[in-house]
Amino acid sequence: MSDATFRTPLTELAGVRHPLVQTGMGWVAGPRLVSAAANAGALGILASATMPVDRLRAAVREVKSRTDAPFGVNLRADAGDAAERVRVIIDEGVKVASFALAPSRELIARLKDAGVVVVPSIGARRHAEKVAAWGADAVVVQGGEGGGHTGSVATTVLLPQVVDAVDIPVIAAGGFRDGRGLVAALAFGAAGIAMGTRFLLTSDSTVPDAVKARYLAATVQDVTVTTKVDGLPHRMLRTDLVDALERSGRAASLLRALRHAAAFRRESGMSWAQMLRDGRAMKHGKELSWSQVLLAANTPMLLKASMVEGRTDLGVMAAGQVAGLIDDLPSCAELVESVMAEARAVLHDLPHPE
Repeated sequence: MSDATFRTPLTELAGVRHPLVQTGMGWVAGPRLVSAAANAGALGILASATMPVDRLRAAVREVKSRTDAPFGVNLRADAGDAAERVRVIIDEGVKVASFALAPSRELIARLKDAGVVVVPSIGARRHAEKVAAWGADAVVVQGGEGGGHTGSVATTVLLPQVVDAVDIPVIAAGGFRDGRGLVAALAFGAAGIAMGTRFLLTSDSTVPDAVKARYLAATVQDVTVTTKVDGLPHRMLRTDLVDALERSGRAASLLRALRHAAAFRRESGMSWAQMLRDGRAMKHGKELSWSQVLLAANTPMLLKASMVEGRTDLGVMAAGQVAGLIDDLPSCAELVESVMAEARAVLHDLPHPE
């Protein structure tokens, strides 16, 4: 069966060979992983929220030096320097801009006028309807099985709901790792699948080996959702640290958040004034309390401790539930080939009406 079978609105929009997306995971989706995913025929997405603008430009250029294939950049629409980051994307000829929060109508228009494909990620039908009305080219729909910040509606319920509600391509995320999942998503009406944890657990990922080992050892029951990291539902591996955070009181949580906010300010190169502006934007967009905004400063540094420094005792490990089903570390090329081969086999073996 030819891969022409798997030409979808996603492959047409992004110019990629396969309807697969490697998601923009902070501290994980750097130039090496993104270029490996792109060279394998998937859409690699570079995570930019943890980088200062000059580092983002350097990272984009590094990806371009490693691959001629299209790729994307993920950014926060509510960041104080979002306009500067958009300028980098446009200047450097990046194919796709993805967003964890809904970008404004004006931001979408600016990117589209420059020929950039705009793909926000959403977790509810009403959000998909909003960004579609504003001109988004496609949307990633993450069900509750997905890692990191997540909702409570399962992919199998949320995906068809969104497919029926909008006329733009829908990319399914949350719970995908193989060709069976790709075929199932396509049957629901999706244009492809996005995978985070599955691409994190590849030999091309720069995540330390000890951290990868923790993921590989996890069962489905070892993946939990907590609000104790940043005040929002966050899916991650259950560890002694997560258990300690669950037991910690409000005062200890706020003190820890202040310490991590200061560390992230140094890491990102942001001023306190910029962080305050971003906090106001986050508060307005998600109707958070100021305590929750402060707690949100935990996330980047706690993720960095694990994903960069390998300190599973000091950091958290965002994980989709699918982590409990993964037991190998293929290269991106091997992963993409196995997903597509299995998808072809599944379609071939499906019963066909006479």
